[in-house]
Amino acid sequence: MIKKIILLLAISVSATAQIHINDGLWRGVLTLDTKKQLELPFIFNVYYADGEPSITIFNADEKIVIDEIEVKNDSIFFKMPVFDTEFRCKFFPGLMQGVWINHSKTEKNVIPFSAIFGQTDRFKARVITRVDFAGRWETTFGIGTPDSSKAIGVFTQNKQILKGTFLSETGDYRYLEGISDGKNLYLSSFDGAHAYLFLGVMNEKEELNGDFYSGLTGHEKFRAVLNKNFELRDPYSITKTVKGQPVDFSFVNTEGTKISLSDEKYKDKVVIVQIMGSWCPNCMDETSYLSSLYNQYQSKGVEIIALAYERTTDVEKAKSNVLRLKSKYGAQYEFLITGLSGTVNAQKSLPFLSSVSAFPTTIYLNKKHEVEKIYTGYSGPATGAAYTKMKESTENLLNELIK
Repeated sequence: MIKKIILLLAISVSATAQIHINDGLWRGVLTLDTKKQLELPFIFNVYYADGEPSITIFNADEKIVIDEIEVKNDSIFFKMPVFDTEFRCKFFPGLMQGVWINHSKTEKNVIPFSAIFGQTDRFKARVITRVDFAGRWETTFGIGTPDSSKAIGVFTQNKQILKGTFLSETGDYRYLEGISDGKNLYLSSFDGAHAYLFLGVMNEKEELNGDFYSGLTGHEKFRAVLNKNFELRDPYSITKTVKGQPVDFSFVNTEGTKISLSDEKYKDKVVIVQIMGSWCPNCMDETSYLSSLYNQYQSKGVEIIALAYERTTDVEKAKSNVLRLKSKYGAQYEFLITGLSGTVNAQKSLPFLSSVSAFPTTIYLNKKHEVEKIYTGYSGPATGAAYTKMKESTENLLNELIK
């Protein structure tokens, strides 16, 4: 059925003049499960600059601007910035119907999509009374499974509107937005890679129980209780080094030149090694921060090397994906194409690490290229105070290493 949809979208069925997409707010929906009527909503705005359409997707305080848009007869095609994903839609007055395709996945990567012009509510409230979900929540994902994990939910609430995120030991869930409706919680986020939906309900014990859906394949039960004192492990304590293993690596950059940590460029320099992938939203947030950090510290003797573990064995495709990320944030530091993917391969290619459990993982080397600290995961701008704390600790560490 999905193949038929894609085929129809690729065929022009009319020779009419180029369509004009309604400018203003739209409500988009990704249908995760037709039988369960499971829908992931998000709001976007269409506007015109110099006669060309642009789209901005909203997730809480985040704005994602899309400018790679092709309008052809009665079809609309638009690519997400940074990530290798795109929408292919048919257009009708005030309506889009089509699919969202995630090219970084090889299966279950096509999700039905529709959008209606003029609808501005992400979720529709059904009752007037509402629970206040603002606060800090000790959260367990994957209840009763071997892969269960802890997280911290941090949320603010203004009347019925909820905003916030979950912090975990491998990264944060970025910008979530939704509503409180009676005892029910509804949250969603779509950033071009993450397609997240949270449905929860408060019980008599003031426990929040619910379901977390990620795209077509991810589903976990979660439980949360208010606990302002709960903390995760220190992100500097999770990833360890292997005693006696030298810190070194060699990979090609986006121009095909072999780059090594032992190159003259990095001699007697403080070096930050970013283990990342262009498909990773937390890596995107970290690249934005490291780009500004590099502009500030490069002249003081700090270099940054990103090691890209892409979800493709096609080197040229990997280079293209990485260059999109690099261009988006104006990153001036070196990005190396490892030709590998996954945390297991990342660890094997860096034998001085005992394990790699998260993308990103960030290694801070002193001027002798000895490991000073390793930060696992990332606390991005959606985490508020945690983001501020992370930036302060990073810059304090760099100042000490420069001395």
